[in-house]
Amino acid sequence: MLLRLAYLGITNAFALLRLLPGSDRDKDTEILALRHQLAVLQRQLGGQRVRFEPADRAWLAALLNTLSRPALKNLRLLVRPDTVLRWHRDLHARRHAARSRPRRRGRPPTVRSIRALVLRLVAENPSWGYRRVHGELLVLGVKVAASTVWEILHAEGIDPAPQRATTTWAQFLRSQAEAILAVDFLETITLAGTRLYVLAIIEHASRRIRILGATAHPTAAWVTQTARNLVMDLEDTGCRVKYLLRDRDGKYPPMFDTILADAGITAVHTGVRMPRMNALMERWVRTCRRELLDRTLVLNQRHLLHALREYETFYNEHRPHQGIANARPQAALPEPITDPDQLNRLAIRRRDRLGGILHEYEHAA
Repeated sequence: MLLRLAYLGITNAFALLRLLPGSDRDKDTEILALRHQLAVLQRQLGGQRVRFEPADRAWLAALLNTLSRPALKNLRLLVRPDTVLRWHRDLHARRHAARSRPRRRGRPPTVRSIRALVLRLVAENPSWGYRRVHGELLVLGVKVAASTVWEILHAEGIDPAPQRATTTWAQFLRSQAEAILAVDFLETITLAGTRLYVLAIIEHASRRIRILGATAHPTAAWVTQTARNLVMDLEDTGCRVKYLLRDRDGKYPPMFDTILADAGITAVHTGVRMPRMNALMERWVRTCRRELLDRTLVLNQRHLLHALREYETFYNEHRPHQGIANARPQAALPEPITDPDQLNRLAIRRRDRLGGILHEYEHAA
């Protein structure tokens, strides 16, 4: 209504400015013409009721307020003079009611930083309900109502704590990644047709790979000695491991799990024909085959170990890994280059490994 009333006021003000240059005779002639057209309109309506919008009523009431009742009777209007006077009384009554109505003072809006803090606490602690978050805010000196915390969570579409606290296998493995190793055997064949077995482990947290050894005869004594070497390497590096994932291959003797148990490492056996339970290791086996073994003619065991050591260095120190945000297991990502001049002068050189099978790229000195 206010926009409509302002529009009517502006248009009629321009109409009034247009009438200023005219003479009184011209104005009287125009008034008579408008009154005649109004009379014709009244005859055509045939007694039908004309509906006025609230803005039209307010404008006519304000415009005709200065005229007396006899003057209103002489005007040809679509409504009676009493109706115009009633519109004027209603306009004053509404204005008086708006001025006398007390202002509603509700709860002030929540500060944006408090809202962001509530969402952060919920994201970092899925098991916290709105009352637990409210208590943490009070400890931090942020005084808000518990209902305010609930409204913030409800507005963001965040489920209650019991539904958010459900842990998936992916979340569980990610939270326990620092304490998990995975091990598996990898088979390959030399040019002479000899079958060689490679034993490797991978760290879940860093994706760092270790080649434990390769042999044509994975006997119980060889696998047991490899387990002892692994335990000593872990103690030397200070790596705290609690679990080691492996399949149910018959190459692992009972002594293998015993040596790990003495070092405080629990061997977790995957299900039968369930490679996804050891997904990281199985993925590395496929990557090793695709990037190295399928492109290399292995001469003998010594040649295989040399190629695997080179690939281990490449995999740990240079190759990016999507599972850890394209970082490298033993090196963090460098700072991004933001200088346009430096980007225009990029000088990248390539270093080959294993005769060009593996390529490493770095900035030229």
